[in-house]
Amino acid sequence: MNKQKLQLYGTDWCPKSSSLRNYMQGRWIEFDDFNVETDDAANTRIRNLYEGKLKFPTVVFADDFIKNPTIPQLNEFLKKHGID
Repeated sequence: MNKQKLQLYGTDWCPKSSSLRNYMQGRWIEFDDFNVETDDAANTRIRNLYEGKLKFPTVVFADDFIKNPTIPQLNEFLKKHGID
């Protein structure tokens, strides 16, 4: 079975990316972590979502995404997709 996986697109130096990464790791939420500065495919994927602009952090699940979420917004996004 090919299960969709949560994805985080950010950078190593971005405090918001780090905060989201640490929060999800602390809750034992599985996700793929992509650095948009060092991963050309990740950079392109995010630019495709935002009409050529590089916006991060972005959290993606399937075809849905949220840009620069607060922790409460992230929790709503996770709940919406049955990820707790």
